[in-house]
Amino acid sequence: MIPHETIVALATPSGAGAIAVIRLSGANAISIAAEVFESVSGKDITKQKTHTIHLGHIVDGTKVYDQVLLSIFKGPNSYTGENVVEISCHGSVFIQQQIIQLLLRKGAKMAQAGEFTLRAFLNAKLDLSQAEAVADLISSDNEASHQIAMQQMRGGFSNEIAKLREELLNFASLIELELDFAEEDVEFADRTAFYELLTRIEFVLKRLIDSFAVGNVIKNGIPVAIVGEPNVGKSTLLNALLNEERAIVSDIAGTTRDTIEDELVIDGIGFRFIDTAGIRETKDVVESIGIQKTFEKIEQAQVVLFLVDSSQLSDNSLENLKSEIEQIKNKYPLKTLLVLFNKMDLMSAALVESIQSEITNALLISAKNKTGINELKNQLLSFVNTGALRNNETIVTNTRHYDSLLKALEEIQKVRFGLDNNISSDFMAIDIRQALFHFGEITGQVSNDELLGNIFANFCIGK
Repeated sequence: MIPHETIVALATPSGAGAIAVIRLSGANAISIAAEVFESVSGKDITKQKTHTIHLGHIVDGTKVYDQVLLSIFKGPNSYTGENVVEISCHGSVFIQQQIIQLLLRKGAKMAQAGEFTLRAFLNAKLDLSQAEAVADLISSDNEASHQIAMQQMRGGFSNEIAKLREELLNFASLIELELDFAEEDVEFADRTAFYELLTRIEFVLKRLIDSFAVGNVIKNGIPVAIVGEPNVGKSTLLNALLNEERAIVSDIAGTTRDTIEDELVIDGIGFRFIDTAGIRETKDVVESIGIQKTFEKIEQAQVVLFLVDSSQLSDNSLENLKSEIEQIKNKYPLKTLLVLFNKMDLMSAALVESIQSEITNALLISAKNKTGINELKNQLLSFVNTGALRNNETIVTNTRHYDSLLKALEEIQKVRFGLDNNISSDFMAIDIRQALFHFGEITGQVSNDELLGNIFANFCIGK
């Protein structure tokens, strides 16, 4: 990226539509646009105020390409902090290409992926975590992930980190000052207050680190595997959850030969349901591959729905079922397991009583009649700790932030150890500097070209 160049890109999705927006940013954005824009009222757009919109035509000599609306945003009061022009034209792919090519001929350069947001970061319009939240906001596909991205883009996470960093920096300055007077054996930093600060920083860091477990699944969707023996109603359950005929249903055991995936948003939380092939001994090569994939999907899932055909249960089979459930729990101890007893309309009262007394996390449903489906959805929601989300607390969703928080916590714990054991201030100063470094990595106060390249490469062009 060359900062002084004026860049151009399509800001709306590629393809035909009602309208398209072409964005220019850079010192020469307005002057370049002026070369190709003729106002219907004869205005000179280089002399117009910021945040104004003008009707006119895009022309190349005597050739008219389109009637457009041209918006002017003068730096530093723009998204990128530079002069920005946005041209709203008709959504013909041909018109889009012609206007962009014309602007390129007039001196603009094609923007790289994420270059507009990168310039916003370099011009201090956003810090790095806010810039990353822009990408999360664009990709958010449910209410929860949207809320988290908005909270981070408004600076909630940044402000929390910046406040901790500032307080630590103040104490670090006093520690560094002590080193200048090492021979006089004086203390400028109040050790009691410093210890209290470290305790508070450690508490906040641990809370943010713990929030990643929730934030990550909210951002990417919670994977839920539906497993069980063949023909117990797994595909019927998937169809009932999605309220559509997504999976093939038949009386023939082993109909599902592969895994079927689809997404459902429940109260703003995204769930990715995976209907797997039935688990049983088989000589069918294709079906056996599907069963192997079932175990792979259980590995990837956070929640496992173990579906049972209750019409086939007896006292003896219930004991065998308890053994199977125990085996799954032992094999996947970190998975949340919910046992669903399907075809509840065919169950006897005695069997219902036995199930409720002997099986934990059991839910009675009828996938065919869609009975108990709402209860199942509520149970799934209860597995997600959304208390922090409802309270608008900071939730970490970014793996890079998570890694920096872990490293910062490690350094803070080293400083605390140094205080507990009266370690020399010069050694503590090293650990404090490292903690400050990792805080700075999150907000971009410490960055390098490789880091920025990796982050903004994941953006779409035009943002």
